[in-house]
Amino acid sequence: MSGKLLAWVAGCVLAGNAISAQQAAIEQRLGPSIAAKVGALNLKSTSALVLDQTGQRVLYAKNVDAVVPIASITKLMTALVVLDSGLPLDEPITISKEDRDGLKGTRSRLAVRMTVSRDDLLRLALMASENRAAAALARAYPGGTSAFVAAMNRKAVELGMWHTRFVDGTGLSSGNVSNAQDLSRLVGAAYRHPLIREYTTDTQHTVRLANGRKMQFSNSNRLVRNSGWEIGLSKTGYISEAGRCLVLQAQIAATPVIIVLLDSWGHLTRLGDANRIKKWMESNSSRQPAG
Repeated sequence: MSGKLLAWVAGCVLAGNAISAQQAAIEQRLGPSIAAKVGALNLKSTSALVLDQTGQRVLYAKNVDAVVPIASITKLMTALVVLDSGLPLDEPITISKEDRDGLKGTRSRLAVRMTVSRDDLLRLALMASENRAAAALARAYPGGTSAFVAAMNRKAVELGMWHTRFVDGTGLSSGNVSNAQDLSRLVGAAYRHPLIREYTTDTQHTVRLANGRKMQFSNSNRLVRNSGWEIGLSKTGYISEAGRCLVLQAQIAATPVIIVLLDSWGHLTRLGDANRIKKWMESNSSRQPAG
């Protein structure tokens, strides 16, 4: 077995053991009354992770090591690779036939031969989860889409995402897989980029075309329009193989947290789970003794 493969296997084992140990310690650390509330959360998402971003403490974990399709959560890695490349964001990119979705048949308002800046494509991919925008970003990378996907997988290794694999920049393929623990690392890395924070939390954006036409797009996550939430980063995802997915960085009860919700079965279930987590944290915070 090669040295690299041994290191990868060791990383997988250590990562899994670390999460298992953290999960086992949750009840002891939080105390029986709060631990009971953890169990009572009854989240509908198949996998879920709530991470205290300051101390990297696991507050809630459910099936965090299950490797599953991640749909458009993929686009956070797409954004990281685009920004790491240093390619000019004001460079115009013309939408090509290659950018059309031949896998799921999803539609797009970005018509073939339409020219849009790399910056607008990045914003639309993150905010509106625009598949054709993400495909164009990958195609316009030096070396094309295959080189872009290779860069995505290199970045995953760099971040210690040992259970993650990417096959495209859109998330349309079920071959884009990860687990909740790895995705918390991706969210943390993405959150360090001001543009990703801004673009994922924009409520809407207007693209102005060269012919004077304006096209308005909205955020795919309705929580960013909810004044009760203080969200620093947001990304939704859905394909049939992945179910409804959602990742967030948010401030809840004066605590910065990363939330990962994967494979929610209902149309609004991921939002319901996020709200249940928020209420649970706020309730427990208000009941903690002072001093």
